[in-house]
Amino acid sequence: MAIYVPSEEQEKEHVEWMRVALELAEEALEADEVPIGCVFVRDGQVLASARNRTNEHRNATRHAELEAIDSMLSSPDIIPTPPPDLPLQDVVLYVTVEPCIMCASALRQLGIKGVYCGCVNDRFGGCGGVLGVNEAIPHPIWPPFPCRYGYLREECILILRRFYLTENSKAPVPRSKARRVLKEDVEDVHCDHIKMTR
Repeated sequence: MAIYVPSEEQEKEHVEWMRVALELAEEALEADEVPIGCVFVRDGQVLASARNRTNEHRNATRHAELEAIDSMLSSPDIIPTPPPDLPLQDVVLYVTVEPCIMCASALRQLGIKGVYCGCVNDRFGGCGGVLGVNEAIPHPIWPPFPCRYGYLREECILILRRFYLTENSKAPVPRSKARRVLKEDVEDVHCDHIKMTR
């Protein structure tokens, strides 16, 4: 399960890395993608960063996390070839939204050390939002990983809301959203309820 960390208990380092992920989410928003960004960090150094590119590639698997993982796996300076059994065991992920079930599974198989995210994904979340792929489901080989959320939570929720106000010109049948209004109050959000269609 993802554990909520209130802002007064958040370490500055984690908040700063989440700002980097949020900048990538802004890039995704500008590119008409679901605004999710991420950064993988080891010993204070960025190994890879990415944003969603599902519309750009017309490929539903091109989530920010998998884009960054592909980048790391294709760079022998970051992950040697052949890769070790758990190539991300000393790596931390910062991502604006809880990883989906697919991404959480990939992260667990790669042995990620831990995940920090902005808000919960109550439609597809793999760290407790829907399924606890990260640690609640036992596995004989892949170790569990902790997930903490609440880092720049309000900003992460609002950028998603901004996206869902826009009309998706790439949708097979675009729906008019002219009557929708941006709700800026996130305190009323219980479990970060947001319609997610990554």
